[in-house]
Amino acid sequence: MRTWTLRVGDYTKPPLSLNDRLHWRKKAGITKTIRAGVADDAGRTVPACSAATVELHYVPRDKRRRDRDNLVATLKPCMDGLVDAGVIPDDTPEYLTWTVHIDPPNRADPHLYLLVKEA
Repeated sequence: MRTWTLRVGDYTKPPLSLNDRLHWRKKAGITKTIRAGVADDAGRTVPACSAATVELHYVPRDKRRRDRDNLVATLKPCMDGLVDAGVIPDDTPEYLTWTVHIDPPNRADPHLYLLVKEA
């Protein structure tokens, strides 16, 4: 099984959260940026797969408690970007499974990354 790692933008924390109450236009702009960035990176590095498993990992700056379910709001445009890049045919369960993770902190380099695993 082949695996690719894609860094999600230059974000030091998840740009979208299920708890956000952003104005629709601001949210749409962030969503578009994430989706286009993932599509661009995946289009250059990840070949087409008949199905895949995607993991969104958040490496925080510190050890504060966080709710990993809030990462789903950032994961959705990432999955849409993979579809846009032609990595997977669609983001429905027959082609894609997903999980979200919070990794141990890294004060020097907080970031988000995707692991795309060919199924």
